[in-house]
Amino acid sequence: MQAEQVEIAGFLKQYPPFDELPEAEVDEIACQVEISYFRAGTDIYLFGDEIHELSVIRSGAVEIYRRNGDLYNRLSEGEVFGQLSLLMSQKVRLPARTIEDSLIYFIPEVLFMSLCERYDSFAYFVEVDDNLLHQAVSDKQEKSDLMVSKVTTLISRTPVMADTSATIRQAAQKMTEAGVSSLLIMHSPENLLNRSVSPDGDELSDTSDRLLAGIITDRDLRTRVVAPGLDLDSPVTEVMTTEPVSLDVDAYAFEAMLTMLRYNLHHLPILEDDYPVGVLATSDIIRYESQSSLYMVSTIMRQTSIDELAELQPQINACFVRMVAEGANSHMIGSAMSVIGRTFKQRLLELGEAELGAAPLPYCFLALGSMARDEQLVVTDQDNALILDNRYQPEQHGEYFAQLAKFVSDGLDRCGYVYCTGNIMATNSTWRKTRKEWQQTFTDWIENPSPDALLNCSIFFDLDGVWGKVDWAVQLNSFVAHKAQRSPKFLASLARNALNRTPPLGFFKDFVMEKDGQHGNAINLKRRGTAPLSDLIRVHALAVGSKVQNSFERLDDVSEAGILPPGRAADLRDALEFISMVRIRHQAADVEAGREPSNSIKPETLTDFDRRNLKEAFKVLSNSQRFLKFRYPFAGR
Repeated sequence: MQAEQVEIAGFLKQYPPFDELPEAEVDEIACQVEISYFRAGTDIYLFGDEIHELSVIRSGAVEIYRRNGDLYNRLSEGEVFGQLSLLMSQKVRLPARTIEDSLIYFIPEVLFMSLCERYDSFAYFVEVDDNLLHQAVSDKQEKSDLMVSKVTTLISRTPVMADTSATIRQAAQKMTEAGVSSLLIMHSPENLLNRSVSPDGDELSDTSDRLLAGIITDRDLRTRVVAPGLDLDSPVTEVMTTEPVSLDVDAYAFEAMLTMLRYNLHHLPILEDDYPVGVLATSDIIRYESQSSLYMVSTIMRQTSIDELAELQPQINACFVRMVAEGANSHMIGSAMSVIGRTFKQRLLELGEAELGAAPLPYCFLALGSMARDEQLVVTDQDNALILDNRYQPEQHGEYFAQLAKFVSDGLDRCGYVYCTGNIMATNSTWRKTRKEWQQTFTDWIENPSPDALLNCSIFFDLDGVWGKVDWAVQLNSFVAHKAQRSPKFLASLARNALNRTPPLGFFKDFVMEKDGQHGNAINLKRRGTAPLSDLIRVHALAVGSKVQNSFERLDDVSEAGILPPGRAADLRDALEFISMVRIRHQAADVEAGREPSNSIKPETLTDFDRRNLKEAFKVLSNSQRFLKFRYPFAGR
């Protein structure tokens, strides 16, 4: 090598992505570099110019612009630019101009493409423009007040309270005087003074430790006092709701909305250091959510037949479209639609028990897949199962649970949640098991990860109890998390299985179309986007022992565990959000146009902005799948 080439190689080795390449490779790059000098204020690239090299700033500074002239980024010594234009179309998408006298190294396109194919670290660095995709997601989220508003912004007054020594009459009088529809019941001072203390001086954790003892509402007074004719001088503790669901003062408005949705609440206490600072009522969040989702839950629970429930489908679709129009993000929309789906199951189970009689044994009805992950949309089938009490005997109890499962499954199909084509439903006796049998089944899948077992894991390892003994679902999920984390062979097999569905990108990072039934040449954003993202996130979540179900919440646990390279968890979050929102907006547009909503989309119907960022999101998926082979070595064999 000549002296100048030695100097170039020495410079490149200091900066990413060259610092992770073999030394001999960097020396070869140095031999092919071309050098140009630009005075301050000189245009290096204009929008639409052909580009056939990667640019590296040796000295000086360069500004990158959007096509409308807005400043996009400012780069200095050692940083690269032009990679996105090379990968996408060999046409400049982001113009570049020097702001200081600058020396630029140019690496030929052929060498650049070769490095991308041969070195994952190099490909990951140049293929993902974190700024572009993250900015696209951030711009979307900034439009949603629900994401950035804390619950404290919704509290309109201090809470009205009484202690546990109050009578029902006194509680009602206090509510009338204050003009409120709920009253928080606090532990009496003498109860707080008599807390249990452990031998080492620490207070024991039981219900008497809680300042908030319960809550009573107007509705409670009607249904628990007036209707049964209860003595008004009875203690308020006899009719209050004990240990009410509450949120911390640092929670966000959308969390309050989803909590009220999930538990069908009209009043939600807000606590700071376990002490109430306010109570949110449904009316307090109407201006954020336009009441649609909250209203749908209560409407579903009021219906008295499957026919009436089935008539609600147009309102569900309208609710979905309204949330999209109001700027909700994919987490909020997926959670709200999942709560609505759970509510249909809950009401159908109530109607089923009313028709068939009380269940002969305790049971838990499970939601599986996207509903369990709080990621359900309007295009969905039904995945469900039953956990049965260990005393279950098929000859004694089998007919009842078969009829109950059929009642619910038929009802869900009538309501728009179509039958699962893979027969993953409680109507299939295979998926009606006792608690002990489920543990044995999951143990077998983890210890003997056959292809069928891995397929089942991708469905059943996202589970949520929606009716009955829901704590059984929590216990089963904990069992899975504990056992899977300690089974490296299983994790490697699951990682390999997560590579089966690849993103639709070709060699030059163009979209690869697929025949998708009636949709012709299109991209199925679920099958080729959100589903493989959920699969690989699930692998990492199980590896760190995470017990949460939602993909975004799993990423929080994975990020905290530190098993991914810096920035990868944020990239995955942005990719999942962007692909999900393209899918969601597409479905909402179908609903508004009176078309059957689908997961398939034709790239030519997308804006340039969405096409560009969709490619970036798919590149994140592709790179993250490559990382699975590194993180779980067996996955690549």
